[in-house]
Amino acid sequence: MRADIHPDYRAVVFQDVSSDFAFLTRSTLKSNESIKWEDGEEYPLIKVEISSASHPFYTGKHKIVDTSGRVDKFRRRYAQK
Repeated sequence: MRADIHPDYRAVVFQDVSSDFAFLTRSTLKSNESIKWEDGEEYPLIKVEISSASHPFYTGKHKIVDTSGRVDKFRRRYAQK
């Protein structure tokens, strides 16, 4: 195998901003933010909008995540028909 072609995996914390759920895993993503984890170590922090803690499939609760007004735009467009 050729050297220096594989990504660098390291421990990263992913945090769901809508449910305040966080988990530690390995990833190649890079971040400027960091967070102190339960083990006392500091890890890079990646913020996500949806995870298993907030996704309707896993929670059984229907929740509309509308960050740019797409639902309102759809309703306005098709309300007349």
